[in-house]
Amino acid sequence: MSQFLREPVSTLPGLGGIKAALLRSELGIVTVGDLIQHYPYRYVDKTLIRTIRDVLTNPDTALVQGILSPFQYQGHGHKKRLVAYLRDGTGTLELVWFKGGKVIEGVLQPGQAYTAYGKIQRFRGKATLVHPEMELLRTATSPRDLTFDPIYSTTEGLSKKGLDTKGIRKLLRAVIPRITPGLVPETLPSELLSTLRLPGRVDAIRNIHFPPSQQALEDARKRLKFEELLFLQLDILLSKKHRNRELVGYVFDAVGEHFNRFYAEFLPFALTEAQKRVMREIRRDLGMGSQMNRLLQGDVGSGKTVVALMAMLIALDNGYQSCLVAPTEILAQQHFQSLKDLVRGMGIQIGLLTGSVTGQARKLTLQYLAEGRLHILIGTHAVLEDPVIFQQLGLAITDEQHRFGVAQRAALWKKSTPHPPHVLVMTATPIPRTLALTIYGDLDVSIIDELPPGRKPIKTELWYENKRLRLIGFMKEQIAAGRQVYIVYPLIEESASLDLLNLEEGLSSLQREFQRPEYQISVVHGRMASADKEMEMQRFQNKETQIMVATTVIEVGVNIPNASIMVIENAERFGLSQLHQLRGRVGRGADQSYCILMTNGRLSDDARIRLQTMCRTNDGFEIADVDLKLRGPGDLEGTRQSGVQGLKIADLREDGAILQSARTIAAKIVDADEHLEQPANLCLKRHLQETRPHNRTWSRIS
Repeated sequence: MSQFLREPVSTLPGLGGIKAALLRSELGIVTVGDLIQHYPYRYVDKTLIRTIRDVLTNPDTALVQGILSPFQYQGHGHKKRLVAYLRDGTGTLELVWFKGGKVIEGVLQPGQAYTAYGKIQRFRGKATLVHPEMELLRTATSPRDLTFDPIYSTTEGLSKKGLDTKGIRKLLRAVIPRITPGLVPETLPSELLSTLRLPGRVDAIRNIHFPPSQQALEDARKRLKFEELLFLQLDILLSKKHRNRELVGYVFDAVGEHFNRFYAEFLPFALTEAQKRVMREIRRDLGMGSQMNRLLQGDVGSGKTVVALMAMLIALDNGYQSCLVAPTEILAQQHFQSLKDLVRGMGIQIGLLTGSVTGQARKLTLQYLAEGRLHILIGTHAVLEDPVIFQQLGLAITDEQHRFGVAQRAALWKKSTPHPPHVLVMTATPIPRTLALTIYGDLDVSIIDELPPGRKPIKTELWYENKRLRLIGFMKEQIAAGRQVYIVYPLIEESASLDLLNLEEGLSSLQREFQRPEYQISVVHGRMASADKEMEMQRFQNKETQIMVATTVIEVGVNIPNASIMVIENAERFGLSQLHQLRGRVGRGADQSYCILMTNGRLSDDARIRLQTMCRTNDGFEIADVDLKLRGPGDLEGTRQSGVQGLKIADLREDGAILQSARTIAAKIVDADEHLEQPANLCLKRHLQETRPHNRTWSRIS
């Protein structure tokens, strides 16, 4: 990186210590290089100057030009305002400032020619431009220097110090002309620039801030987005190459008695083609001699648990223990019970370790694990604690891994010597391809994209409050047919700020509607003790209760094939991914299942799209794509610790095609020149070393 780009911003004219410190704390801008990469988030097109007569007839955001009249104050007290008029020969437009009148009077000169830009507002039948952006013209007919004005993100604190969007624009107007290829080195090979028809780096930086035309702006954006995503993918793929080469893994070359016996005698259903494909991928990884680091994606109910069990049986056939770590006690208990049921009669020892396993039970679990008498350990974060010692851990599986911190996952590595365990990461939260290439780009990805045979698609419908009686009747019909019902609420108790039908009110209403002895209700929410939650869930699982009233604690971890209705109250309050997870709690048996989304009808545009998407499709990946477009990558689960937040100009919601191109080109570069030693790639190597000196310290930890 050139000395110019390393210069502190405090060396720039007009940026003293206080302003420089604010830029650092508020926007993370420390150096000139940081300032240059503070890209505009939109632009004001000021190429079209409209007449005032046109503006008065068709009010909108507009740029007008004319002679400024003298100022006058109107109104009193808090209604006092500074008023002036702009005249251009076709009409007169009122300009109003509610704040900063004294400053405006000192800056603007009546009788001079100005351009005024802003949104035209109607006030008492009169067209008014409130707090316009004003720019002095040398003459009434002189051309303006800029056609596009960049708008920069800033903060209230910076604005108070004069570093609003105009202040930042002024800084960059002073810096950008100083940029030359010598001061800002090219980062992409010339052949790549030519092939993709991208501008050089200097031109791209100049034109992203002060574009002379729309085409120049689009070319600059494309170049800088591609550059950002290319280096992200190079970093990921080089890290993956390094891991595959350097990290020796246990060789599981035997597929023996446990695996074969389970497959032949205990497997309760035929594997789908997707499950078979994933098992082949896992078996190949486990036998290669390098550490497996694989992500297993599969929608709710697609059969990931059976695949995980079969991988653990391969580990057992080779003399190694396995662990499966879940984010919640409920989910850990669910896995424990389902795995025990699957291998009952095979002599395989499975242990459970959670926060509620205490006393003698905990002591024996830890003892048997250290002695090797436990083959498989299922647990929560408790598995990561120091007292937990395996005799020989060979395979570590994390479920819904986005709920684990990176350091927590790293703790699993310390429990295996001399090599790290093979790692399988499972998630039922479908991840859009664009995110998978960034968050999990250095993992191999397997997808179970097929539901087990006999499963019927869940019917999802959006119902309003006027169908409440119909809902009660429908629930009674299903219960009479021997089915069970979930009802999920977003809150536990009344909130003054949110007008929600909460769990306590809903429960009271249900108890009035379902008073007869054949209707029993379970209640589960996050504030209950674990033992009480477990008891209520067991009652529901044993069909002692017909209705489960719950908050989102049942989002994961409850597998009740007999439950056929999922009612989600105030569905507009839930995220799309959460709605999809909740829906996945039903549809586990052979009967037709239903998901009823209840709402009071007051829906925002985004809420309407979410609920319509749920009704239209059961495809988790399509749902994840819509979620990404609505919420952006920063709000999706698991991305905050992934590095996606660091993108300065690329947008994963919009730039999937550019990301795919960057991934393909990065893969070709890494395959042909892993160490980036060819002359054409030296600029890539230099930029990677400068911008990612830490070399992704955590990149090898799943």
